[in-house]
Parts: sequence; structure tokens; C-alpha cells
Amino acid sequence: MNGTIPSNLLPNEASPDWMNKADNAWQLTAATLVGLQSVPGLVILYGSIVKKKWAVNSAFMALYAFAAVLVCWVGWGYRMSFGDRLIPFWGKPAMALEQSYLLEKGFAGLFPTATMVFFQFVFAAITLILIAGALLGRMNFHAWMLFVPLWLTFSYTIGAFSLWSPEGFLALAGVIDYSGGYVIHLSSGVAGFTAAFWVGPRASQDRERFPPNNIILMLAGAGLLWMGWTGFNGGDPYVASIDASLAVLNTHVCAATSLLVWLFLDIIFFGKPSVIGAVQGMITGLVCITPAAGVVQGWAAILMGMMSGSIPWYTMMVLHKKIKLLKHVDDTMAVFHTHAVAGSLGGILTGLFAEPKLNRLFYAVDEWEKYTGLFYGFQMGRVKAGFRQLGLQIGGIVFIIVLNVISTSIICLLIRLIVPLRLSEEDMQVGDDAIHGEEAYALWGDGEKFESSSKQNNSPC
Repeated sequence: MNGTIPSNLLPNEASPDWMNKADNAWQLTAATLVGLQSVPGLVILYGSIVKKKWAVNSAFMALYAFAAVLVCWVGWGYRMSFGDRLIPFWGKPAMALEQSYLLEKGFAGLFPTATMVFFQFVFAAITLILIAGALLGRMNFHAWMLFVPLWLTFSYTIGAFSLWSPEGFLALAGVIDYSGGYVIHLSSGVAGFTAAFWVGPRASQDRERFPPNNIILMLAGAGLLWMGWTGFNGGDPYVASIDASLAVLNTHVCAATSLLVWLFLDIIFFGKPSVIGAVQGMITGLVCITPAAGVVQGWAAILMGMMSGSIPWYTMMVLHKKIKLLKHVDDTMAVFHTHAVAGSLGGILTGLFAEPKLNRLFYAVDEWEKYTGLFYGFQMGRVKAGFRQLGLQIGGIVFIIVLNVISTSIICLLIRLIVPLRLSEEDMQVGDDAIHGEEAYALWGDGEKFESSSKQNNSPC
């Protein structure tokens, strides 16, 4: 029998018979793509979209979080998220460092646990980095150093276990979160907004005027974020399958549609095609499709892109100016709109558009009472199952919101007993040099345009 199998596919000690080499290679590649979204993607994006005096601090908040999360993840975070159940929404803390544990088959997929630990780490890391987006330009870096491990431990692991672990209570109920619309985006949007409330606002002049220091670099960071989403959504079937291919295509179709809709709305209502606005539309499209990427059809991805380019635009550009709480909280990168609103929108639309056959491909189950979008429930005569799925999606949203408001508030209140959450007014006036003793650019000014005139300089030299 072995004579019919190419020698490079024969199992051996380094390639056990349960491991699929192609799946393992794709999973590691997908994980690396997601890692590149953070480092250098969001490092570049944050460092360039802020005022020059905050470039170093903003970029380094992202880099620090990436490193800190990994150490905590292998120390206790992974197994609290995907290990043995402690309670219905939380796993038992334990290390993920032992050779015997890392080299055995993962809880899903045909690859070792070491691959799964790395893949899930990059998702945990980007969640913290997204939260940082709401806090740029004023959070005490020492407070951020404490916030990252605490929030990972007491918030992220709960959401991840509940929705993604095979033993989590929301996963068992049938809530669909294909690749993190709830666990990552809704969580980061709500947690970022909550943390921004407790940390307080930027300096008044920064809230009034906060010009990006390099829009071209911002686009480079945004491009890494967009292309990295191939691994973000394409890696979550845990197999190089037809469903992974569909998830990748849907992801980019939705993002492109959302970007264009946001762009057209900016042109119609403000008269100019905003580059920063286009990036926001790109992000909301990527976020919206994430809970649904591999379980909806292509036409649904287009519709989701149209809604993700318009509804978050409306909440950001119109409702934000009318609702007192939204005006009061200084969410630097508008994470509430781009991640909490878009993530919730994606979750609800998943409850409408989730196609039963695609869900069977993804979940490898044949339960018609689960994983049936409402529109297909009407079409197939399973209306009860459709309403049940929509109700589960809304219930998942409520759980994540409550979890993150409570946990993030408690964490912030505890941290401020140790160190101030917000920088002093003096440090906020200076920025990077006061915090790190380093500056991003040896250039004049802080986003102001330098205009020379004969009155200012009459010298020919």
C-alpha cells in the first residue's frame, strides 16, 4: 500500500499520520498574515494617523501589546480560552509550553496544538491593539502595560471560550462567529470605548485638531491590514478547504464595496473624497463580514458591504454629534463605530444571511435546527430555526457588550489605584519626548503648514 503514496507524504515521527501537511502550512501562513496586520500593519497605521508628537507612543502601544500578549498567551491565556472547561464560559488556566502538549493534535484541524496556539495568539494580540486605537494620545503607558495582561486574562479569554471553544456555552447553543466579529471586533469596540471613558479625553487642542503626520504611510498600514484579512478569515475553517476560499473572496468583496459606499457618501455630503474616510469604510467592511465570511453567499457579501459602508458612516458622522455619551467619550480612532457598530451589524446580518449548506461545510454538522439564517428559514419552511438563529446572534451581542463594559471598567478602576490612567497635562503637551525620550521625526512643527513670505524672511539666503 505504501508504494502508491509519494515518499514525501509518508507518515513519520515528524509528520504523524493525523497531520495534513497542506493544512498545517496554510494555518501557519494564515497566522503570519494576521500577525502582519498588527506588526507592522497597525504599528504603521497608528504611528502615521496621529499627530506627529504622538507617533512613537501610538506605534509602540501596538508593539508592546503584541509582545505582552504572546507571553501571557502561552503562560495561561490559550488554555483559559481553548483548554479544559472550568465553568461554562471560562477554561482552566494552564501553560501551553510543554512539548508533549504542543506536539499533539490540536482540538480542531489536522495540525499540532503548537500551530493552533500561534494562530489563536495573533487574534488575541490584534484585539488588544484595536483597543489601543481608542486610547491614543493620552493614556499613561505604564497603565497600558498593566491593562494588556489584565484585559486579556479577564475579558478576552471569557469571550473566546464562550464563543469559540467546543465546550463554550454560546458555541454549544449555536451562535455563529466565523472569525471574530464578536470575540475580536465587538469586544475591542466596546472595551475601547469603555476604557476611553475611564481614561478621559486628549488635551483640548488635540481633540480639536489631530492631523495625521503621514497619510501615505497610513495607507501602507491600511493595506497590510486589508491584505492580512486573507489569513484572518481564510484561516478559520482550520483546513485549506473550499469554504476557506469562499471566506477569502467574500472578505475582499465586502471590504471593497464598503469602501466605495463610504467614499460616495463622503463625496455626496461633504464634497470631497476623504482618504481617511475610505480607510474607515474599508475597516467597517472587513469587520462586518468577519462573523459571516464563510457561511454567506457572494451576493450577501455585497449587501453586507453596502450596509457596513453606510450604517457605521451614519453613526459616526451623524449620530455621534447628537448623542451626549458619544460626544463626551474621546474615542481617538472611532473604534466604537468601526468595530462595535460594524461587528454588531455583521453578527445580526449573519443571523439573516447564514446559508445552511455553508454552515454544514464549516461546522461539519447536519443539524437543521442550528445555523440557519432567517431568510433561509423562510425559504426552506424552517422559520422557527431562522428566528432562533437571529435571536442567538443578538444574545451573543448582548453577552459580549455586558462582559466588556463590566470587565473593562473593573480593570480600569483597579489600575488607577496603582498608576494614573491618563498622562499629566504637561506630558500631553509634549507627547513622545516626555513619555519615551524619543521623537519620530526631526522636523519642524506638529502638522501645521509652514508658510514663508517676504515679510517673514527678506534674506536671499
